[in-house]
Amino acid sequence: MGWFAAENYSLGRLLFTEGLAALYLVAFVAAARQFRSLIGTNGILPVPDFVRDVSFAGSPSIFHLHYSDRFFAVVAWCGAGLSGLTLAGVTMRLPLAACMLVWFVLWCLYLSIVNVGQAWYAFGWESLLLEVGFLAVFLGNADTAPPVLVLVLLRWVLFRLEFGAGLIKMRGDRCWRDLTCLCYHHETQPIPGPFSRAFHHLPAPVHKVEAAGNHVTQLVVPFALFLPQPVAGIAAGIMILTQLWLVASGNFAWLNWVTIVLAVSVLPDSVLEPVLPLAAGVGFAVAPLPFVVAVVAVTVLVVLLSYRPVRNLISASQVMNASFDKWHLVNTYGAFGTVTRIRHEIVLEGTADSELSPSTGWWEYEFRGKPGNVYRRPRQFAPYHLRLDWLMWFAALSPSYARSWFPGLVDRLLAADPQVLVLLREDPFSGRAPRFVRARYYRYRFTTREEHRATGAWWHRELVGDYMPPASLD
Repeated sequence: MGWFAAENYSLGRLLFTEGLAALYLVAFVAAARQFRSLIGTNGILPVPDFVRDVSFAGSPSIFHLHYSDRFFAVVAWCGAGLSGLTLAGVTMRLPLAACMLVWFVLWCLYLSIVNVGQAWYAFGWESLLLEVGFLAVFLGNADTAPPVLVLVLLRWVLFRLEFGAGLIKMRGDRCWRDLTCLCYHHETQPIPGPFSRAFHHLPAPVHKVEAAGNHVTQLVVPFALFLPQPVAGIAAGIMILTQLWLVASGNFAWLNWVTIVLAVSVLPDSVLEPVLPLAAGVGFAVAPLPFVVAVVAVTVLVVLLSYRPVRNLISASQVMNASFDKWHLVNTYGAFGTVTRIRHEIVLEGTADSELSPSTGWWEYEFRGKPGNVYRRPRQFAPYHLRLDWLMWFAALSPSYARSWFPGLVDRLLAADPQVLVLLREDPFSGRAPRFVRARYYRYRFTTREEHRATGAWWHRELVGDYMPPASLD
């Protein structure tokens, strides 16, 4: 069945499945560590309230059948365990049906989490992980050659991911068209990394080269994915290098890493074998007929479901990061169609004083990734996803992004809820409840080289005004 098997892509499949398993592991661990604070029974946006108001048909999830914090923890840690076994190579050595079942269970478990995650899981990389994870079910095990059709479907995901991101930029902010967006983006991105300040201070001509290179990679190179080798492999290599540049310049959860593992699946064994201490697969068994039928059926399904994402791509009113079905099977992607020029941050402060006066002492809550203390250097967290920190960035863009969850966050800070405090880097009250909490609005910018040498500060900030006046549980 020569039309079905791609025997010369066994190493690319191996790296793809190992990389995807690692990202699943990160995603499940992040869910296990953060869910009680965000969506647990006493969380800011509780799952029980959500499943009471939204039907299974509207948001498929096993948590419609039963929810408790203990059950959610079991689901998340089971997903992490299966991901770890897959990363260790166990899943690929299982019989074909069992291998497919493990990948399917991983997809089901994470789909169940995403579909009750509400605002905390409303990110494009959640749908991306699910779409790619679903296709992994049909990649076969170590005894079967990678199916040509599934490899093509993975390239189709990569094409939509890159081309959609390129189109949304060209249709969106003017600074992408005049190549100046990256003069701002490294400073104003959601969660800067340890090298973001250095990237920001690159000369303006370098920023223009960055932007131009981004356009070429996202608007031209994706078409080469469907050309014969070595052209397709060169295109994938360009994408990998571009994504590594983005990994170094900021924190974008696992978006860049999923893109990289997708691009690796495009590389043939002839490229990977010289640089990997692994032997390419040989002597694959003939694929069972039911497996062939399943792969063909999934290919037809993806083709049919691609209609709306393709229509969105060619639309002048293109939307980004949207799912057109509740199962997240075929989605549309895109990021940073608009780039903010000025960075604003919300700084939460509390006081133990029972009466407010001009002399009241206010103490700041410090987040793990979000800029706060100007003397603290940004850290690298990706591919781990700090969900609260990301939404705090959105809240600073507009209060409309925070209406559903920000009051709940403040309530839990006033109650010194340990499940929420654990998400923070520093609680100035050491677990005690403050009397009042307020939110202040600051303008942040990276310090210049001279300012950093003189003060040691990574950021300079100026108070703009109040984001939320002092509030108490009373």
